Amino acid sequence: MKDKRILYVSSEVVPYFPENNISSMSFEAPKMVNAAGGQTRIFMPRFGNINERRHQLHEVIRLSGMNLVVNDLDMPLIIKVASIPKERMQVYFIDNEDYFKRKATLTDEDGQLFEDNDERAIFFAKGVIETVKKLNWAPDIIHINGWLASLLPMYLRNYYGNEPLFKESKIITSVYNQSFDDTLDSEMMKKVLFDGLEDDTVEHLRTPNYTNIMKVAIDNSDGIIYGGEDVPEELQSYISEKDLPTLEYKSREVFAQAYQTFYLRDILNETEEEAEDN
Repeated sequence: MKDKRILYVSSEVVPYFPENNISSMSFEAPKMVNAAGGQTRIFMPRFGNINERRHQLHEVIRLSGMNLVVNDLDMPLIIKVASIPKERMQVYFIDNEDYFKRKATLTDEDGQLFEDNDERAIFFAKGVIETVKKLNWAPDIIHINGWLASLLPMYLRNYYGNEPLFKESKIITSVYNQSFDDTLDSEMMKKVLFDGLEDDTVEHLRTPNYTNIMKVAIDNSDGIIYGGEDVPEELQSYISEKDLPTLEYKSREVFAQAYQTFYLRDILNETEEEAEDN
C-alpha cells in the first residue's frame, strides 16, 4: 500500500461512535493502510452527540465558509478536524447547524428517522467532495461505509464527473445489513434531480428505502465489499448482476491482507508482483 491514497467516507467511525461493523471497519481499515505505508483521509458527519471538547475537534477556517446548495437552499459548510488518539490519523467532520447540531444521529428519541435525512446525505456527499477539492488531495481509492455516505459515488460520477482531481479515483462501497426499515423523504428524487442529474441515474430513489439507496451507490462503484454476513438478499442479487469485483465479508480480525489484495489487484489492477512490492 506504499504511497497509495485512500479516502474513507463513513457515517460512523470509532472512537466517535460505539463499536459496530461500520464504525469499527471505518477505523481499522485506514489504520491498516497507514501501517502499510499508505496515506489516508477520513470523513464523517459531525453529529451533535459527538463531544467536541472530549475529542478535541476544532474548526478549520481555511476549509470552511462555502455554501452548498441543497434543494435550492444555500447551506453553510463548516469543516472540523480531530486526531484519533495514539494513531497518526486525522478525521474531518462535515458540519452544518441545521443538519447536524441536534443531539442525535439519524433518528429521534422515538426511533423515527429524521425527515431531513435525505438532505443530510446530499449535503454530506457534496461537503466531502468540495473539501477534498480544497485539500487538493487526489485519492487512488474512495471507500464508502454506511448509507448516509452512499450518495457520494453518484455525485462524484455525475455532478462532479468532469472534476480532474478525481479522474483516476476508484470507488469501493461496503454494503452492510439493512440499517432502517422505512423510507426517506418521498421528495428525495426531486431534490437530487434539482442538481441536474439524469432521471435514469437516480431512478432507484423514486422509492428511497435502504435497499434502493444502496443500489444507487453500487451503480456508481468500481468494487463492492460485503461489510457483514447478513446483507439483504435483494442487494446480494443486485451485486451479482453488476459483475463488479467483490470481496466477501472478512471479520476485522482477518481482513487486512484480503483488503490490501482487493485494493491493489482487483481495484487498481496492479499485477501480483506489483501488489507484493506494496
